[in-house]
Amino acid sequence: MTVTVHAPAKINLFLRITGKRSDGYHELSSVMCPVALYDTVTITFGDDDGIQVACAHPAVPEDSSNLVARAAALFFETAFAGCPPLGGGMRIHIEKRIPVGAGLGGGSSDAAAVLVALNRHFGLPLTHTTLQAVGARIGADVPFFIFGAPALATGIGEQLAAFPYLAPWTALLVYPGVAISTAWVYKNLNLRLTKDEKKLSKFHFNGRFFRLDEHLVNDLEPVTESAFPVITEIKRLLQAHGAKGAMMSGSGSAVFGLYADRDRAESAYKVLCGNQQRQNWTLYIADLLI
Repeated sequence: MTVTVHAPAKINLFLRITGKRSDGYHELSSVMCPVALYDTVTITFGDDDGIQVACAHPAVPEDSSNLVARAAALFFETAFAGCPPLGGGMRIHIEKRIPVGAGLGGGSSDAAAVLVALNRHFGLPLTHTTLQAVGARIGADVPFFIFGAPALATGIGEQLAAFPYLAPWTALLVYPGVAISTAWVYKNLNLRLTKDEKKLSKFHFNGRFFRLDEHLVNDLEPVTESAFPVITEIKRLLQAHGAKGAMMSGSGSAVFGLYADRDRAESAYKVLCGNQQRQNWTLYIADLLI
């Protein structure tokens, strides 16, 4: 039996780092939204033992270190005490479209898609809450993708509340061909400077509608921009070509511009794609999934 699922990317529309815990994790407050850019994950079930991973992307591991393999192993550990039922062996094939190291959550989304698919395939042995808790053991963004809707994330990203206060923007995503380590960005984050400059460590939306001119903030952006000035260049170009707001997503390196009109986004896409000097850039048009 084969199951195919589509794993969406995400963008962080708002990201403030609110503190650092004793275990090294950073606490945050973030508005996260899935967007219509997808990896395709295909799970083929069989009677053989083991979890096999296949992906043509050179930066994606095909062993037990892959997040989808970890997700499958943790699912069976939680749901079946580590003893998969007959047919628990599987081959997981990942067709990557979400760029790697872009701050768009591709690996976490793939892992979440596997958790949800396995839970359905084996008769829903885990509640939605338990599934999210399992996801949090894999990565901070995994619970959000299991949640599956725009959310205000707090804690390390695992505490989620529905956030229905978004307009139906179209995002133009630009990946400059540079994969950035999230760990490197957090290691170089000056939390004291971030708080002093922003004068605010956490924003309470309290049901307010999201405003691009007020809420489009990313505390990680200055860290990545300082080492990769192409981030600044992309933001400038997106705004020059009609974006109502532009910002880096997560720890980068992808930058998004938000457009109220899809035609404007497509026009900007054509212009930026037509510039031959930016051959390493990859562009995507993706509506917000609200």
